[in-house]
Amino acid sequence: MTEVVSVQFRGRGKSYFFDPAGITASRGDLLVVETSKGLELGECTQGNHAVEDSAVVQPLRSVVRAATGDDRRVAEINRRREKEAFGIAEEKIAKHKLEMKLVDVECSFEGNKILFFFTADGRVDFRELVKDLAGVFRTRIELRQIGVRDEAKMLGGIGICGQPFCCSRFLTDFQPVSTKMAKTQSMSLNPAKISGCCGRLMCCLRYEQEAYEDLLKRAPKTGAYVETEDGYGCVQQVNLLRQMVKVRMDGAGEAVVHNYSVEDIAEVPGGRPPEGEQPPHVLQPRPKKEEVAEEADDEWAMPPLFAEETAGERTEEASAAAGSESRSARRRSNRGGKRRSGGEKKNAPREGVAPAAEKKSGEKSAAPEKRSGEKKSGSARRSGGEKKNAPREGVAPAASGGEKSHRPRRSRPNRPRKSDNGGKE
Repeated sequence: MTEVVSVQFRGRGKSYFFDPAGITASRGDLLVVETSKGLELGECTQGNHAVEDSAVVQPLRSVVRAATGDDRRVAEINRRREKEAFGIAEEKIAKHKLEMKLVDVECSFEGNKILFFFTADGRVDFRELVKDLAGVFRTRIELRQIGVRDEAKMLGGIGICGQPFCCSRFLTDFQPVSTKMAKTQSMSLNPAKISGCCGRLMCCLRYEQEAYEDLLKRAPKTGAYVETEDGYGCVQQVNLLRQMVKVRMDGAGEAVVHNYSVEDIAEVPGGRPPEGEQPPHVLQPRPKKEEVAEEADDEWAMPPLFAEETAGERTEEASAAAGSESRSARRRSNRGGKRRSGGEKKNAPREGVAPAAEKKSGEKSAAPEKRSGEKKSGSARRSGGEKKNAPREGVAPAASGGEKSHRPRRSRPNRPRKSDNGGKE
């Protein structure tokens, strides 16, 4: 067993093993490692761990140091240089009229080399382009032609499934994909539906092939003659993922199609027998699964949505409701808001309440005793026997309707009149 750390460069591609050289690294740390191209800055994808000796490619290079602040600044400067180099390279390609597409630019950590990645349909003579780029950057220039799959892996994107590209996420190597895999997986052979954004067959067809091959071993083929619990029939359609088949039953009348699980049918060897022969019985009865009673104290059981009421709780709620009704009835009776029955008079006295007339007469009889020394005001209410226009005590009666009352005039002193000449008479 060998202790190693896994390091990935530029966040893409596969991880490489390096000797930790006494450094303890964890996932996400930036490390400066020694490579065949010189020093490079990479990200640790897995900390110190042991692997088999056969999995290590010799010679095993070591980790130089954990990335410092200066190393991070150098990496930032290199990212800016890459953006500038990309724009300059595109101008030079257009100037030389080369049939090539620039994909990405990488600048080494030590800054002694710039690597340009491009795609092209055929071979491209870029010798003059390299001379121009070397004269601009004053460093070593390298141009590398890549395929369309590597281009999609570098640039990234969203596939037709709505997920990021598999090649840019977790696939480390590209494996060959054939149209036979799409046919095995019951997919449409339309190139637009089974091709990725790169224009090649989708990579997921390759790494899902093993699962479909395993499902095909247990499922019958389309057109196979099978025996079911309802009789014999021919398989019309197979759903590999759900492990369900559609069987057209044999019969003299109208064709009937039933759905069965793969485990509930058995393929008849040799196919449909000749007419007049009885097909062999090959379906083995499956043991029925025993229903296990749910335990009351099962910790995985779903709790009830509503708590069940006990008899004691229902009794307490009923008594509380009855008490609240009696209290509301008493309040209504005290306010006099209770509805009266048809035979009850409006002003009839209620139980336990003194009649209103008696109460008022008692109050009036007591009032003169308290106000014996005060005079009665004219707005005081008169008793029932007193007339409205009856003379009050100590006041003369008013004149009758036919006679007019005359009041004596007060004598006024004679005032001197002014004469025409303004003198006094």
